[in-house]
Amino acid sequence: MNDALDWILDSVAGVDPWLRVLIATVAIALETSVLIGLIVPGDTVVLVTATGVTSVSGGIVLGVCVVAGAIAGESLGFAIGRWVGPHLRSSRMGRWIGEKNWQRAENYLRRRGGIAIFLSRFLPMLHSLVPLTVGMSGYSYRRFIAWTLPACVLWSGMYIGIAAGAAGTYRELGDQLGSNAHWLGYIFVGIMLAFLLIVWGVKHLLHRAELRHMEETPDEAAPDGASDRTDADDERSSSMSDHRRDEGSA
Repeated sequence: MNDALDWILDSVAGVDPWLRVLIATVAIALETSVLIGLIVPGDTVVLVTATGVTSVSGGIVLGVCVVAGAIAGESLGFAIGRWVGPHLRSSRMGRWIGEKNWQRAENYLRRRGGIAIFLSRFLPMLHSLVPLTVGMSGYSYRRFIAWTLPACVLWSGMYIGIAAGAAGTYRELGDQLGSNAHWLGYIFVGIMLAFLLIVWGVKHLLHRAELRHMEETPDEAAPDGASDRTDADDERSSSMSDHRRDEGSA
């Protein structure tokens, strides 16, 4: 285990630092931009890249660039939503995403506002659709950035901090203990798996908690005019009841 892990970490660390930063930045920009985030695993790329960090300054540089990449990707999604959002939604790609997912993003933004923008960074599917939806909604770009920037900082800090910290601890203990530390590889892998499991669990719980803000209510789901017909029926029923009571009194 240690030999295989050493080879992986050394291979990542052996890549030129600026090339690692560039790869992570581009990956996260694609992951958070229009629909590509449904395909490109930007978070995985950031985790792997962060294992090559060997200094605090290197971690800060990577973090700043990852945040910049995330903001660039989300800004691109916002701009596309503002310019051609409705056309994209009705296109073949938009239909592939599914009208239900578009509607969920709209409902979520309408009901939760800025909180929806912040939390969407941690929600599957929505982290790619919400920037588009915000652009289509007329929401100002300044307010959009004000909510999404802290979410991107928090997200990148968690991923880079855990991966770089685990890899750094593994290297340090390996140097101190030498060949007696055959169990270190399992500890490192366990930490990473535990982190991914926790992230998955938090995302799952967050999605369940926020789902009620995404789903349509019965009134919203009713076709236009259906609610008017229901109101008219209620009025007729009420009138008939009053009429019967009047006859009974007579």
